[in-house]
Amino acid sequence: MSKVVRGKTHIHPTDLTLEPGTMNVLLGPTLAGKTTLMRLMAGLDKPSEGQVLTHGKDVTGVRVQDRKVAMVYQQFINYPSMTVYDNIASPLRLSGKSKVEIDKAVRGTAEMLRLDGMLDRKPLELSGGQQQRCALARALVKESDLVLLDEPLANLDYKLREELRAEIPRIFRESGAIFVYATTEPEEALLLGGNTATLWEGRITQFGPAPEVYRRPKDATTARVYSDPPMNFLDCRKEGHRLIFGQGIAAPAEGGFAALPDGAYRAGFRPNHLRLYAHGGDAVAFCCTLGIAEITGSETFLHLQHDDQKWVALVHGVHHFDAGSEVELWLDPAYVYLFDAEGRLAMPAAYAEAA
Repeated sequence: MSKVVRGKTHIHPTDLTLEPGTMNVLLGPTLAGKTTLMRLMAGLDKPSEGQVLTHGKDVTGVRVQDRKVAMVYQQFINYPSMTVYDNIASPLRLSGKSKVEIDKAVRGTAEMLRLDGMLDRKPLELSGGQQQRCALARALVKESDLVLLDEPLANLDYKLREELRAEIPRIFRESGAIFVYATTEPEEALLLGGNTATLWEGRITQFGPAPEVYRRPKDATTARVYSDPPMNFLDCRKEGHRLIFGQGIAAPAEGGFAALPDGAYRAGFRPNHLRLYAHGGDAVAFCCTLGIAEITGSETFLHLQHDDQKWVALVHGVHHFDAGSEVELWLDPAYVYLFDAEGRLAMPAAYAEAA
């Protein structure tokens, strides 16, 4: 299917199959198309071309009210004048369930989400994480085949995000529904597990098990999306038994690199693989100019200029550097991915193959 709005393509032709009982993460930057794709899945929008199938049945023209689908947004919504119990029960009452059915479903879902001791409270009497769990419970109680979560933790503080990140896979396993979870954060995609679809400018660039997509991105765009901060890049050449980076910095072309044809490539490496000291016997040094250093408490982000490339290094510990100073950083070739002229993966990093 695809989606075009006023001549602008929001979703390019996409063929995505989600199996029952799976967790699926849509990973991409803002405006990559995550929300648009979820709205097409839910039936809130209709594709310009193509179909949406559920259990092999075409539901493209079926109203969202008539589908077994639930959606939770970043701005979670609860009814403030109603108790937690009544908030969770509201979709069941609309569907005409009996009081006995409603009570059983509400209490079972509340127990799953650890809200069973809070059913008589109003939403404003709950913490942010508890309010989000209430919104999730209202979505899950419908026993939907498809549960869509559009960056549901983005507005919560760090502690609450970590708590719910740990709980969502458990909730997913217990419910048995297809979960689709949109996020801009690669770390969140890895923590949630299941499958990851990486999105870039309305295209799904890769779909598969989260660790596989992370370790073996099939192209430079996927590698950029599945790295935070984004992957660094540098032109390089393979010449015989050497990899030559930029201005003549060389490393042995060993292992998988040895079998590559000689020629021009683009090297990619994640910010956390740049170090302030040599690590590994084949590590090579790059001299960079520091733009700014951001100290987070336990880590330091270094924003760098190397020749005509802007890099980011993520180094452990607190490090103080003056803006404009020269910084030497080391890179072990075992952490280098090579991409061809079209951006396709030519050779994954050695560490990823060994994982």
